[in-house]
Amino acid sequence: VIRCRAAVAWAVGKPLSVEEVEVAPPKAGEVRIKIVATGICRTDDHILEGCFPNVDFPVIPGHEGAGIVESVGEGVTSVKPGDKVIPLCLPQCGECSFCLNPKSNYCLKSHVSEPQNLLPDKTSRFTCKGKRIHHFLWVSTFAEYTVIPEYAVAKIDAAAPLDKVCLLGCGFPTGYGAAINTAKVKPGSTCAIFGVGGVGLSV
Repeated sequence: VIRCRAAVAWAVGKPLSVEEVEVAPPKAGEVRIKIVATGICRTDDHILEGCFPNVDFPVIPGHEGAGIVESVGEGVTSVKPGDKVIPLCLPQCGECSFCLNPKSNYCLKSHVSEPQNLLPDKTSRFTCKGKRIHHFLWVSTFAEYTVIPEYAVAKIDAAAPLDKVCLLGCGFPTGYGAAINTAKVKPGSTCAIFGVGGVGLSV
């Protein structure tokens, strides 16, 4: 068990509270990651406002991050301790009908099918003050360490600067995908972008 800091949302409408939490070791098929950098997305603020009815409290928010694999559970083969990784708030199991369809990337193991408040075995790896703390989208990057299913972790280049590539967890693919996949922007297109936050800049 690792003891570290995390920003915990105890209830709707309450500010985040930095607490010492216990992070249990990864079970089979799971990866424990030391989070080095995290972004803050409007979605995380929506949690505190109660806009997500499927989020259970208390919870550790954060879904846009990058880190280094600290340890792996039994059967994990795609990453090893020391690897740089990006957690994925939309997992890619590689086996379901959506993952196998070239026109979709909404894995059936994602929050579209069921909440990702607990890991797939319906337990949490986080505790604080004797209470179970929920995961957010299995990612919870507002903790110094987190545990994530292997199919929700992407290994990246060892030279990648984690403080920059953490944006690949949400902001960049959201903006890029909106431009390329939804708006079908091509060279020569005339475009208007409303808002130049992380998503708008990525567009």
